[in-house]
Amino acid sequence: MQQDRQWPESHSEETDILPRVDARRSQPDPSATESTQHIAAHDAPTQQFSPTPPTGATPPPGPPGDAAPAPSRPRWRKPGIIAAAVFGFLVLVYGFDLLITSGDIPRGVTVAGVEVGGMSRSEAENTLRDQLEPRLSEPVAYSAGEVSGELNPKESGLALDWPGTLDQAGDQPLNPFTRISSFFTTTELGVVTQAEPNQFDNAMKALRKEVDQEPVEGDVVFEGATPKAVEPRQGQELDVDQAKETILTHWASGEQLQLPVASTPVSVPMEEVERALREVAEPAMSGPVVVHGEGADGVLEPAEIAEGLSFEARDGALVPKIDQKKIIAGVEDELASTEKKGKDATIVFEGGKPTVEPSEDGNQIKWDETLKPLLDVLKQTDGRELTATYEKKPAEVTTEEAEGLGIKEVIGEFTTEGFAADSGVNIRVVAEKVNGAIVKPGDTFSLNEFTGPRTKAQGYVEAGIIQDGAPGKAVGGGISQFATTLYNAYYFAGMKDAGHQEHSYYISRYPKGREATVFQNPDGSSVIDLRFTNDSQHGVAIQTIWTPSSITVKLWGTKRYEVESVPGEETNHVKPPTKEGPKEDCKPSAGAPGFTVTDTRILRDVETGQEVRREERTVKYNPQPKIVCKDKD
Repeated sequence: MQQDRQWPESHSEETDILPRVDARRSQPDPSATESTQHIAAHDAPTQQFSPTPPTGATPPPGPPGDAAPAPSRPRWRKPGIIAAAVFGFLVLVYGFDLLITSGDIPRGVTVAGVEVGGMSRSEAENTLRDQLEPRLSEPVAYSAGEVSGELNPKESGLALDWPGTLDQAGDQPLNPFTRISSFFTTTELGVVTQAEPNQFDNAMKALRKEVDQEPVEGDVVFEGATPKAVEPRQGQELDVDQAKETILTHWASGEQLQLPVASTPVSVPMEEVERALREVAEPAMSGPVVVHGEGADGVLEPAEIAEGLSFEARDGALVPKIDQKKIIAGVEDELASTEKKGKDATIVFEGGKPTVEPSEDGNQIKWDETLKPLLDVLKQTDGRELTATYEKKPAEVTTEEAEGLGIKEVIGEFTTEGFAADSGVNIRVVAEKVNGAIVKPGDTFSLNEFTGPRTKAQGYVEAGIIQDGAPGKAVGGGISQFATTLYNAYYFAGMKDAGHQEHSYYISRYPKGREATVFQNPDGSSVIDLRFTNDSQHGVAIQTIWTPSSITVKLWGTKRYEVESVPGEETNHVKPPTKEGPKEDCKPSAGAPGFTVTDTRILRDVETGQEVRREERTVKYNPQPKIVCKDKD
């Protein structure tokens, strides 16, 4: 029968928290005293007592037999206490670190190489200004592919945004691991830049001009008669967006900036260059080429061949090209005697009547056909000969055409007078050039195109003109009087005006609203022209009659209209302004008022007398300034 267990009456606090021992081991020895039992219980190194049960509680039953061994103390107690102490210390250090670094730049932060971590914002900004401001006025070195240079920050509109730069650092991190790692790492921040948009865009455009390089295709060129290979080289283009970002972020670093570029490849490899040099260029320079004409020969020397031979990159290959004009120039003088230029039929005026001067057909070299085998000949080192091919060149206006044009009577004429001797020279030269010109039905006559350049080489001289309202001189001055005379001749012939322009200022010797001016550039290109179209079914011939004091232009053809001019009244008068004349050769003038006038051309059928149509043209003349000459003193 199980006996009741004995419980100690008094226990230490430590004993109260120990686990309960086995019932058999706690059974009291009858011969032992209570104190002995108590001492034995405490002296046992491996035993612990269970806590005293509450009053009235029955101890839990245990198995009969021997008592269970007492449990040992837990081994984790001391390490746990140490870990807790360390953790608490770290918490205190973390809190203290947060407290003393609040508001500062995070540790380990550098800006453009300058350490500012752990500083207050004001201290960091002052440090940056001290370290970086000397750099800001210095050129910014850059490298972009094969190009290196410098960028002027001031001219590029670059300036630092100090607060914005420090804002990138952010606030102190709360993550303890981040804070610990900041003692051993650095974080580099780029600068924040304030860029003036227009200046920066202009700087980037200038930078592109420096950096961008067109690819150099492989080629063969000639130095005199010596062929040279041109090695292909790829080009490059600046990556503008990435370059902008690099410059704006790192321009204040004091280091050379590496700007990104994209390569632009070439299409012709060096192998193809060497092939063209070997198979075409070198044989082409091996000797002259003889061109056999009818009765004479022309010789193309290697240097002349080199002038007309070139290569073009096409589909990864070098294709030889012949410049016919340059090749022809090499032999045309030698073969000129074998050609005969054609001559158009013209109208000559003898005894006051027009007669036809016969046309002549030409015999000219057909160069397209002649030079077609030239490339094959150039690839050879012997048998380098060509035979010229000729063709008949009929006149543009044949004798039969001229006789059938119906040029039989005067259909319009006009005369102007009163020109200076030098102007008279120019009027005579242009009149001789135009005299006898034929305008076929439907064709348009252009005075500038027909005469070509009007320079001293063609016999023209300096003569008076009006420039900006003031008298002046220029080669060809006075031609406008001939233009006005021709305009009125085709006006009264009933021809269709194809374009003319009046003078800016009215000139009293011309009809109001019925006059014209012309102008050319020094190279003969047209600026202001005089043009009319022969809209009749018959041809028109132009006759000019010059005297030292007058010029007359007559148009011959088949008369269709009786033409009347009805001038309108002057309106919208404008007083002349006063203008100071040139310092040298100043000639005073009273000037003239400006006004507006309308001219009406009435065309009536020559046979019936009925009105065919009316044409109005309104002309506005500017006031001619009053020129005042100041005394030389």
